[in-house]
Amino acid sequence: MSTFRVVVVAVFALALSVAAIAHEGHPHRFLGTLLSIENSQIEVKTTDGKTVVFRLDVKTVVQQGRTKAQVKDLKVGERIVVSALPVAAGQVMAAVNVQLRAPAAAAAK
Repeated sequence: MSTFRVVVVAVFALALSVAAIAHEGHPHRFLGTLLSIENSQIEVKTTDGKTVVFRLDVKTVVQQGRTKAQVKDLKVGERIVVSALPVAAGQVMAAVNVQLRAPAAAAAK
């Protein structure tokens, strides 16, 4: 293999490893429909058909559009976006942010 090819392969491998490291520790977004709210946990059916459970805690921010909302504002059957940090297998993810749709009047603006 030529020196040029070795350098190109090395740079590509380094770029992939940096991208993987840079993504670590960032919240992942889950889009879906709220299936249930029970005991400080929500269950969401994602757009790809998977069911994911999230823990709600004092650090969880609930928003409707750009306005702060409360957990009591969550309604089963509505579409939501949940941001959560990845966890080890078998653990429940803590929701960092739960985003509800903006009210119809605000969405129209």
